[in-house]
Amino acid sequence: MRVEVIRAWPHRFESVVLDLPDGAVVADALAASGFADAAHAAIAIHGVNATAETALRADDRVEVLRPLLIDPKDARRRRARG
Repeated sequence: MRVEVIRAWPHRFESVVLDLPDGAVVADALAASGFADAAHAAIAIHGVNATAETALRADDRVEVLRPLLIDPKDARRRRARG
């Protein structure tokens, strides 16, 4: 089955398209993509939180999410203060 693994930064991204066997999980996709050793805060499939044990389906997009630099609520408060 074909899946895509993406990791992104503010001004660039990396994308790898993989052909994995049926029954593969997120951990398999990360290992095959080379992104398994990268520090990441979370993983999502099409924007929905996932774990390393989440089963994959054909044409899934696995997103390696980077850690937040600041809490979004704090950032919003700072912008509102001016």
